[in-house]
Amino acid sequence: MNHLIMMSAGEASGDQHAANMFLEIQAQNSAIQAIGMGAKKMREAGVKIAYDSSAIGVIGVVEILRHYRDIKKAMKIMKALIINKRPDLLICIDYKEFNLRLAQFAKREGVKVLFYVSPQVWASRPKRVVTYGQAIDKMAVIFPFETAYYEAENIPVAYVGHPSVDKVKPLHTKAEAIKLFGLHSEIPIIGLLPGSRTNEIKRMLPVMLNAVIQIQKKFPQAKFLLPQADSVSDALLHSFLKNNEVKVIKNQPYDAMQCCDAVMTTSGTATLEVALLNIPMVIVYKLSSLTYLLARYLVNIKSIGLPNIIVGTPIIKELIQHHATADNMSAEIIKILKDDVYRQEMQAALKQVRVKLGKGEGSKNMARIVLEMLA
Repeated sequence: MNHLIMMSAGEASGDQHAANMFLEIQAQNSAIQAIGMGAKKMREAGVKIAYDSSAIGVIGVVEILRHYRDIKKAMKIMKALIINKRPDLLICIDYKEFNLRLAQFAKREGVKVLFYVSPQVWASRPKRVVTYGQAIDKMAVIFPFETAYYEAENIPVAYVGHPSVDKVKPLHTKAEAIKLFGLHSEIPIIGLLPGSRTNEIKRMLPVMLNAVIQIQKKFPQAKFLLPQADSVSDALLHSFLKNNEVKVIKNQPYDAMQCCDAVMTTSGTATLEVALLNIPMVIVYKLSSLTYLLARYLVNIKSIGLPNIIVGTPIIKELIQHHATADNMSAEIIKILKDDVYRQEMQAALKQVRVKLGKGEGSKNMARIVLEMLA
């Protein structure tokens, strides 16, 4: 039987998750078609894109206000799709606030809703569980500890595995990758992961580059790699890297990461990817002043780094807001490089991240749930 599903993804990670999911769905039932909001990856997977979300993948109060007109336009288009196309199922992928409102609208229109990637109710506003429960038919979570929050309110929920467990697979061995990128294993290699959003890069990359200068004073031979996210333009990176000895790697993020002895990474999914590769790191983040003040008021967890949250203890140093300075970042990277015991203890703790996340297969599990809901 032919089915039409509608997918809504607003950020680069959601675009990738949705694309992987749809490829798995099509592998099991090629008659299922998909329309919706997304970007390059979803389009390549065969989803008919009604609104390209590349311009609205932003985070923070100030940034969202700046893109309000585009976000409002996207919502109008998606609501019109629901009314005119009457999809058999709406799948909301992350992009929490936008997708909650879209889910509420779809529910009122009698369309089934599957939400993939729960809001972080364990970090702030746990009562949102009830709000989401009223707008959806099922929640698919990517951390095993999240199911309890929904089960407590009798909301259908399934742990499907974290997408990164399947995704983080280098194409080469470490030795092959080091040779491929023209590096040498006896020289320190440091990774820079400034984020996948434009505003993150503008905020974090200059600080990281200042940290590079500090690290070079201690390790003059050190090499620096920056795996370029698909959502980041060449022009944006080059505007910062004109006179800097940082090697940009395209299309091979995990091969680049595994070469590194240490990594400076913006908080987010990238921290989990580095952890799954067992690379020591420092987690850094800066928000606009207004967003940071609101976050301090709303967030009730001690750690923001996913490896620390998953393991349940601060195994990785976090440098947030005014602590995210070049001096602090370089000092932590230098400590990782020089202190063998410190580095080895961190790597031993990072192994627990993979253990706690399980075997993965998130896209396959999502495809199974989608087919069950369509049936």
